[in-house]
Amino acid sequence: MHISIADDIKKRFHAAYAIRGLKISQVITELVEQWLKANEVTSLSDAKA
Repeated sequence: MHISIADDIKKRFHAAYAIRGLKISQVITELVEQWLKANEVTSLSDAKA
């Protein structure tokens, strides 16, 4: 997965996860899982809504 993020946000994000001893993949995985819980499509009718 490749994404573009503004440099200032990227620097702040790096500082926040690094100071906690985390890896970027851990944080991104957690964020994606949280987003999916709130937004995941459970059926085709949901996808068309």
